[in-house]
Amino acid sequence: MTKMILASASPQRRKLMKILGLPFIVKPSQVKEKNIVTANVAHLVKHNALLKAKDVAGRLRSGIVIGCDTVVISHKRRLILKPKNFKEAKKNLKELMEKPHWVYSGLALMDVQSGKTQLGYEKTRVFMNHLSLEAIDRYHRKFSPLDKAGGFDIEGKGALFIPRIEGCYFNVVGLPLAKLAQMLKRFGIEVL
Repeated sequence: MTKMILASASPQRRKLMKILGLPFIVKPSQVKEKNIVTANVAHLVKHNALLKAKDVAGRLRSGIVIGCDTVVISHKRRLILKPKNFKEAKKNLKELMEKPHWVYSGLALMDVQSGKTQLGYEKTRVFMNHLSLEAIDRYHRKFSPLDKAGGFDIEGKGALFIPRIEGCYFNVVGLPLAKLAQMLKRFGIEVL
């Protein structure tokens, strides 16, 4: 079986990869992601995912490298990344609660030996209930927002104020599994 390599240190992505039931190893990328939208958000996340995949592929002899990048875009068209501190996390969450927003994830698969590369992306619309500033503070005391795009976790306590999404749930967690399974199939790797 072809070796798969996840080019991410994200514990959420690691958990999601286990759902596939296929063996993989983790080799985090060391590249700095771009955080300026030049063409569109889909282009940005695919570009960052490709940078990560290329970085890891350059250190290997074989295997399929999976790069992924996730960002959140508010209704104000503002890119919301991992917050730098709790003050920024609180401000971002307030903005995201105003109106529905989008979560984009870019995927890049690269065969190390052949150089064959495939890019894709997924987007999901997220609806949030409004929380008071005190409730946001309590949420942040139970969950650190500093390691997630948008500063919230749909798979944990964040589920309590996310009544609805339109699109792929796993995309919001950080790795769109259905899209990944389609892309792996094109590399001859069957998930089911």
